[in-house]
Amino acid sequence: MARNALTPVTVVGLGSMGRALAGAFADAGHPTTVWNRTPAKAAPLVAKGAVHARTVEAAVEASPLIITCLTTFEDTRSALEPAAAAAALSGRALVTLNSGSPAGARAMAAWMTGRGARFLAGAVKNVPEAVGEPGTLLYYSGDRTVFDEHETTLKVLGGDTVHLGHETDLAALYEMAVGAMLLPALVGFFQGAAAVQARGLEAGGMVRFAEKWLDMIKSLLPVYAAEIDSGDYTDAASSVNLFLAGSAHDMELAKETNVDVAWLAPLHDLVERAAAAGHGDHSISALTEVLRKPAQKA
Repeated sequence: MARNALTPVTVVGLGSMGRALAGAFADAGHPTTVWNRTPAKAAPLVAKGAVHARTVEAAVEASPLIITCLTTFEDTRSALEPAAAAAALSGRALVTLNSGSPAGARAMAAWMTGRGARFLAGAVKNVPEAVGEPGTLLYYSGDRTVFDEHETTLKVLGGDTVHLGHETDLAALYEMAVGAMLLPALVGFFQGAAAVQARGLEAGGMVRFAEKWLDMIKSLLPVYAAEIDSGDYTDAASSVNLFLAGSAHDMELAKETNVDVAWLAPLHDLVERAAAAGHGDHSISALTEVLRKPAQKA
């Protein structure tokens, strides 16, 4: 396809992820404009053929599709304030790819639409190096017309591109719901690495086994999701009581290896509360019932 037939795109925010996004558009032949508070970050992208806008107003005015990649919704709104004051957002399609809560996404949508922009909230579910790959997942929510109009362009960033629904906050909801898995999994690996090193072994030696373990966990997710959705936890391949017994082993290993496992205390408490609530012989997915708080009365 000829370069001039491709949608011009502006990328606002040139951290590691923003640079990857802008680079993918430039590499795919899209006329790409970039802006960042620190102009020096634009230099590698200019070398790829991108245009560095001197002001955010000029950056927004350069393209019908604006992609922002800043840390939070508040940061995005702050960066775009000059463009909003200049009425540059009106008529543009704006897509945010940042972290933030569902409430933040709703507030951002109201701010954007109040300034005449069409809004789509999104999330990149991979590392910057994976941007542009066929299997890289990005999901979006909000104005379906923006997604339909620019789906081909958005797929430049990753082949697994999904629209979750018209509710603006769905991408942020899924981003936080799925992202909740990251830190516990990483800290678990770091704890294991410290324990292995306490025996004079290298952490690298456990990587292959950890990968297999994560594959096993991955295979269980559909099973647990079905149990949670049905509310039936009686088919317990791995019961709450099994995990309860295992907590003692965690403490024994901590004592032997001199590794701080204090981060596990709230998890052990959650398992104990599930057992006390009558879920001892139920699937470990019954922890979901303990995590839920009763609805507050109006």
